[in-house]
Amino acid sequence: MEWLNSLFFGNESFWGGGVAHSVLILALVIALGIMLGKIKVAGISLGVTWILFVGIIFSHFGMRLNEHLIHFMKEFGLILFVYSIGLQVGPGFFSSFKKGGVRLNLLATMVVCAGVLVTCGLYVITGLPVTTMVGILSGAVTNTPGLGAAQQAYSDMTGIDSPDIALGYAVAYPLGVIGIILSMMVLRRVFRIDFAKEEKKALDTMDVQHDSVAQPHSLSVVNPALEDKSIRELQGLVNRDFVISRIRRQGGEIEIADDDTLLHVGDQILVVTTPRDAAAITAFIGRDVQVEWEQLDKRLISRRILITKPELNGKSLAQLKLHAGFGVSITRVNRAGVDLIAQPSLQLQMGDRVTVVGTEVSIANVEKVLGNSMKRLNAPNLIPIFIGIVLGVMLGSLPFTFPGIPQPVKLGLAGGPLIVSILISRFGPKFKLVTYTTMSANLMLREVGIALFLACVGLGAGEEFVETIIDGGGYAWIGYGAIITILPLLIVGVIGRLWFKVDYFTLIGVMAGATTDPPALAYSNDLAGND
Repeated sequence: MEWLNSLFFGNESFWGGGVAHSVLILALVIALGIMLGKIKVAGISLGVTWILFVGIIFSHFGMRLNEHLIHFMKEFGLILFVYSIGLQVGPGFFSSFKKGGVRLNLLATMVVCAGVLVTCGLYVITGLPVTTMVGILSGAVTNTPGLGAAQQAYSDMTGIDSPDIALGYAVAYPLGVIGIILSMMVLRRVFRIDFAKEEKKALDTMDVQHDSVAQPHSLSVVNPALEDKSIRELQGLVNRDFVISRIRRQGGEIEIADDDTLLHVGDQILVVTTPRDAAAITAFIGRDVQVEWEQLDKRLISRRILITKPELNGKSLAQLKLHAGFGVSITRVNRAGVDLIAQPSLQLQMGDRVTVVGTEVSIANVEKVLGNSMKRLNAPNLIPIFIGIVLGVMLGSLPFTFPGIPQPVKLGLAGGPLIVSILISRFGPKFKLVTYTTMSANLMLREVGIALFLACVGLGAGEEFVETIIDGGGYAWIGYGAIITILPLLIVGVIGRLWFKVDYFTLIGVMAGATTDPPALAYSNDLAGND
């Protein structure tokens, strides 16, 4: 049984003390942590954070890894985790600041800043080491990337890892999860929330936010000033975003419209525009009519085609010249579930779905040009991922010097890859860089990364965990974490409700997002009855 003992507890004189031992311990910690994460108590689960606690248990009983291996696997897992998050949120990151997004981001920032201020206050009052307080802060707001950034910053400054950061995180995390949900319940009681009214308010807000989504409208040309005017001239007169895909002359057949098509009074046209611009366009052109376009002309059909050819990534619709080449019209581009108006200047990305209007034969030819092959999208493009990681590590290692701060500041292995992945996923297509990854591939990359990170953090911190709780004042740390969790959320929750007039469902979504807490998000979704 000596081989089994060496395999689990490590012994460099046996084969089990090397790679086999390391792989076995990591795999067991991750597998057991994920299984325990599926258990719910009162509808609440700690999710993948159980991996951290299983790692602590393993380490406490002597099943540990080489410290250099732990350091490497932890940092590599963190890079995979934050980079995959950046790839997912990048395309909509900058647009999230439009309209109500600025207000919601402001509330989230207030939660973060208030938590830091409370932590600084507790640091002054209690006299605990700053490493411990940073760990408690990360655990109190359930922020795993924050834990990684804190450990990276300390390692850059001192050249060694601080177990206090991970210990503070592990001690404060469980009550952090519960505290966020308790804060939501308190706000619900304080403001006597009526779910029916809040749902209506939330839906009204969503309608406003969706004003930029493209929708079709059938109009009749009534304005005599448009007689013999081309669609290109009409766009200059109206100065709104729209596309005219089909036109029906008086008593005539339906035809595909392009920029040079002339309009006449009495024509019926199919306009694709946003709800925001629809009223102005209708008032200028004429009036709404009911037209069954597919029933009137069986020759013309509408079909969505998937962009899967890499060479089309970053090209504009005008560059494709599909109308001139095939006699078809593109009316909408669906990107990440949102319909965009097919403006000639709109740049296409891998994974876009374009709505094409034309004959069966012409659309079949367009499919050959655009790709329409789901198989191509299922194969992940690894080159941009690893090039982005290289650039992210370089950015994260770049020192920034500020007056009055003796140690240069770095973004670290959490901040650098995150920023680069957001920028690449948003602006990569403009430089012909294919950044598309399927949701399943992104999720796999993210889950593997966070699992490796949490397992290594737990294995590195477990040796002193029990002693910290029993003899090192760990009980007080739990209380400090609860204060850091609940106080900022209640303050910002009241401000968001009374000052910003945010509906309850949106408010608890902001609270879950500001604290990066999946269990709180799941609780919020269950409370609302929808996503």
